Amino acid sequence: MKKLLILAAVAALSISAAAQNNKDWGQIGKYAGANIELNSHKNNGKRVVLLGNSITEHWVRDHSDFFKQTGYLGRGISGQTSYQFLVRFREDVINLKPKVVVINTGTNDIAENTGPYNEDRTMGNIISMCELAKANKIKVILTSVLPCSRMPWSGAKDVANKVASLNKRIQEYAKKNKIPYVDYYTPMVYGDDRSLNPAYSGDGVHPNVEGYLVMEPLLVAAVRKYVK
Repeated sequence: MKKLLILAAVAALSISAAAQNNKDWGQIGKYAGANIELNSHKNNGKRVVLLGNSITEHWVRDHSDFFKQTGYLGRGISGQTSYQFLVRFREDVINLKPKVVVINTGTNDIAENTGPYNEDRTMGNIISMCELAKANKIKVILTSVLPCSRMPWSGAKDVANKVASLNKRIQEYAKKNKIPYVDYYTPMVYGDDRSLNPAYSGDGVHPNVEGYLVMEPLLVAAVRKYVK
């Protein structure tokens, strides 16, 4: 009995520690200060928010000139899945009152960063974000998942097929709902294994500057449909 009580206490402590580490599971606090600062200034009605994961976060870091030139707002958080995007959608998108939100998600869902991958649920999260944006009169641009055949930090299998399948569904949903769709995948895919072209990436997952230079004009062309 004593041994069982000790094990129960250890388990309770472990659960408590996990809860402490996940108090801000959606990482709403990451951009809280920047959002307050942004909203202290007049909104010109042309704000464009890029909601994403490390691909977006590194974009701001590695090619900041693009964001300075366009005025786009990067709201990327490394490692996040579409579930976490949905949690922070109000703080990092709706409350900023942008004209446009650009959603790039799916890579970390497939990597199973926050649980087993379920394409239907990932797609459901994307649809929920689109519906929230529409309800708040925010235009949406959907983007493809970037090509990838292997995720070094993850044991995910059949990655290339999962990427292609999710992209097909995102594109079909965008077409059905008259939402602009930016296809990063086609100009960046490489080889029989459908990996991210090594000319555009150092690790097969994240673009380098050359990769972002491929993506940028595609995105700008889509944004110009709403913001001149």
